[in-house]
Amino acid sequence: MATVRPARPDEADAVLPLYEWLFAPPGSKPALWDEVRARAALAATIAGDDSDVLVADEADELIGFCTAYLDMHSVRFGPRVWIEDLAVHPDHRSRGIGKALLDAAKDWARARGATHLELDSSFARQDAHRFYERERPSWSSRSFGWQL
Repeated sequence: MATVRPARPDEADAVLPLYEWLFAPPGSKPALWDEVRARAALAATIAGDDSDVLVADEADELIGFCTAYLDMHSVRFGPRVWIEDLAVHPDHRSRGIGKALLDAAKDWARARGATHLELDSSFARQDAHRFYERERPSWSSRSFGWQL
């Protein structure tokens, strides 16, 4: 079984290729994807006080990851943790690894005083939506974004 743990500072180069799981259909590579910038951002996320990269490790192979950010203090809800990325290797899906990563992110959020955790997911990711629904979110919403 996989172990979920925070990524080590020396693992940014090992985690970066895992983003290909998010880019594979039904996903796509963001138009502004820059691997050099992404590597630096990933290292900063791992090192940050208000952010982390959680990885699922099985037999010294990274088979899943989740990025979490304590990113704002909402007037309505209090401190929020945002999950920006959550992915599991396609060959290891439906084995509880996504749930273990989500649960670890919830624990990470609680430890930092967050009152809620949020993420968004593309309409195309129907398999992911079924997983999130099984995890019984407190609410769901529609998100809008603008590339600048």
